Amino acid sequence: MNEISRISTKGQVVIPLEIRKDLGLEVGTQVIVSRFNEYVVLKKASIPDLRKEFEELTKWGVKYAKRKGIKSEKDVVRMIHEHRGVKSD
Repeated sequence: MNEISRISTKGQVVIPLEIRKDLGLEVGTQVIVSRFNEYVVLKKASIPDLRKEFEELTKWGVKYAKRKGIKSEKDVVRMIHEHRGVKSD
C-alpha cells in the first residue's frame, strides 16, 4: 500500500490512518527511524516486557537445573568447583 504524505515545517510526517491501524500504531507509540540509501524507514519500536522475559528465563533455568540434577545452591557451588578443579567443602 502506497500513500503520499507531506513533511510539515516541523519535520513531521502523517502516517495514513489505515497503515496506523494495520500496524497498531497509537498515540505515543515509539518508532525507530532509519536511513537506507535514499529511503527513510520507520519501524515500530518493540520494548520487551521484562517481567515476561524474566519468567521465561526462570522456566528455562528450572528445566536446565532438572536436566543437570541441580537441586540446591550447594549443587551449583559443587559443580563450579568441579569445573575449576577445586575441592569443595
